[in-house]
This record gives sequence, C-alpha cells and structure tokens, in this order.
Amino acid sequence: MPPAIRVERLAKSFEGRQVVKEISFEVHPGEIFGFLGPNGAGKTTSIRMMIGELVPDAGEVVIAGLPMPAERDRLKSIIGVVPDHQNLYDRLTVRQNLDLFARLYQVPPQRVDELIDLVHLREHLDHPTVRLSRGLRQRTLIARGILHRPSVFFLDEPTSALDPHSAQVIRRLIRDLRDQGTTVFLTTHYMEEANSLCHRIAIMHQGTIVAIDTPAGLRMRFGRPTIRVTLKDAEAPVELPLNDPEGARTLAGFLAAGRVARLHSQEATLEEAFMRLTGAEWHEPDPGTESPAGGRATA
Repeated sequence: MPPAIRVERLAKSFEGRQVVKEISFEVHPGEIFGFLGPNGAGKTTSIRMMIGELVPDAGEVVIAGLPMPAERDRLKSIIGVVPDHQNLYDRLTVRQNLDLFARLYQVPPQRVDELIDLVHLREHLDHPTVRLSRGLRQRTLIARGILHRPSVFFLDEPTSALDPHSAQVIRRLIRDLRDQGTTVFLTTHYMEEANSLCHRIAIMHQGTIVAIDTPAGLRMRFGRPTIRVTLKDAEAPVELPLNDPEGARTLAGFLAAGRVARLHSQEATLEEAFMRLTGAEWHEPDPGTESPAGGRATA
C-alpha cells in the first residue's frame, strides 16, 4: 500500500537562512504520526508546505498519491486541517460555523448533526463561538476539519492550553478517527500525549529529522533507563544507568556483596530521548484555567 504522505528532500529558506533542510519521511495509511521538535526547529514551516500554504524551494510532498501544491485543489477534499490558531467566525454560532463549511464542501446537513454528537457539542449549538471555552472551540474546529471525511488529517497542537478534561475529549476523538482509518499527522507539546497516541514519531531539530521510530523505540534507543538501588549500609539510594556497562558491573558488585536492600527500575522516557536528540529541555505548557474566546484566566 502506498504511503498516505510522502515527503522527499523538502527544503525551505527565508532571507538566506535554511529553516527546513531536505527532510524526507513517509506516513503510513491509518497511523497517528507525531511530529515533535523544539521551537524554531522548522515544524510549522514543514507543515505549511505539506498542506500547500507555502511553496518549497526544493523537494516534493505527495499526499494520497497527489503532489502538493500542484494538486492542491483536488487535495482539499482529501485533507483536513486544524491549525494552531483558532480561526472560527466568532459572531456565528457553532451551528452556523459548521453549516457554512458544510455548504462550501457540499456536505449534507445530516453530516453536521452526526459530528455535533461525535464531538459532544449539542448543548452549545446556538452559542456564538466567541463565548465558548478554548476546549469547546477546539472541538468545533475538529468537527469543521472532518466535515468532508478527509483521509489525512493535520492537527497542530490540538490540546495546547486546554484543561485536562477538554484535552482528554480531544484525544478520544483522535483515537476515534484512527479507528475509522483516518491518517492523523499530529504536532504536540505534550510528551505523554505523543507517547500514548502515536504509532511513530519524527523528531525535528534545526531543520532536520534527527530520528523516526515508535515511542518505545525512541525511548529504548535514546532514553536513559535506570535502576534505583537502596543499600543496606547507605542512607541515600544509588541510581545506576541500565544501558551502561559500568552501571551493570556496579549493580553486579552490590548484589554479589549482599549489600542490596531494595531495587526499583525506572523506564526511559520520551522526554529523555527528546533531550538527548535535540539538546533542548522540553517545557510542557501549563493548561491553566480556560476562559471564553479561547483565552486563559489568570490569577
């Protein structure tokens, strides 16, 4: 089966600075593919080229067998996009926003009703979107993005700054889309979200793809699994790296000498793998408290 997305030697420069450096990867049909990287890594520029908003300097993007941007008009019916900014018509209600785009996509009215129930918006239908919390606005955007049943769906940080309940609803929707066979291309600032949702993850750094693997593969290859050893003759526990020969020898010595009181293994994390690959510390945004119009209440 051909890939849902194929990116080949994609490159883009701005004012003489190359921000995307001939990246190549494929996304399999029906998978949730994570796209991670620190700020300034080139993720947003890459996505904008993939969805046809920017023309690359070199390379190609092929989605569902069609080249982008040459076949952008045909691809509009194949891809769905939820951007990182909430571009709803604020004065219109939820229903009016969805009806407007249903007419643009020539989608029957019953599809709107189906999605309203899918994203749990029935009780908010007649509310202007400007009065909705960020989480409800995000659900409206997702409903709008899948009105035409796209086979490939781009989600740019869909749970950023949401409260835990709203984020959980969005993640459940993403899993539902996967179960229906939709290919999901996901960027996120939440490592646990990427770890639990994604089949594979690409990590981008300074314009290049530095690793692509499953979450477990990235943790094993680039993380730092440890074992915490509590000794009978020491107050403070000793932490030893499991993937280091010296750590294994030290542990063997403790065991042979009968000094071990307790062992506790700690699995490698995706955050550790990310930090090792990029040299950047990962800062997950604080969800805070949602306020209307997508803002956040501050104390």
